[in-house]
Amino acid sequence: AKNSPAARYLIEKGVKERDFNTYGSRRGNDEIMARGTFANIRLINKMASKVGPLSVNVETKEEKAVFDVAMDYMSKKKPMIILAGKEYGSGSSRDWAAKGPYLQGVKAVIAESYERIHRSNLVGMGILPLQFKDGENADSLGLKGFEKFTIKMNGGDLPLRGEIDVQTCSGKTFKAVVRLDTDLEKVYFQNGGILKAMLNILK
Repeated sequence: AKNSPAARYLIEKGVKERDFNTYGSRRGNDEIMARGTFANIRLINKMASKVGPLSVNVETKEEKAVFDVAMDYMSKKKPMIILAGKEYGSGSSRDWAAKGPYLQGVKAVIAESYERIHRSNLVGMGILPLQFKDGENADSLGLKGFEKFTIKMNGGDLPLRGEIDVQTCSGKTFKAVVRLDTDLEKVYFQNGGILKAMLNILK
């Protein structure tokens, strides 16, 4: 779209609209791919008023592109989480499906279930995958996405496939399953992702 964050970025760099091409053709450009994350025109974000790559800044109530809202929060050093449904992460662009949220400041995802490889990729980027307990989801718990969440991290010493408490600003508390499935994944997460873990090991 002409007014998308990625389009605005390219225009600022002097790129003509006819030369925009696809996100896939620019997958080596992190600035473009970060802006292309959650940019699907069929995205359903229940916080937004309509279907599309939109979100709402909870503080200002302004509805705008997901990337722009993410940058608002990142500028104030406020981490974000994603509330998701079933098979979260399904699709073809698996690497950027995890890199993009990392570049947008996402620290955790709470989903009903995960696409297998995507869950692993989230851990590799230092994003914590949490899962609603069986039979529960954002709707059943009355979560709208406008809440502030506190996740009981226990200093990073999280139980593999165990449960931890998640609390909202309204006082609602629920259990979420930690989807760190192996000791190695726990090490990756504690170090902020696989690359940081490897660098720390090499020091």
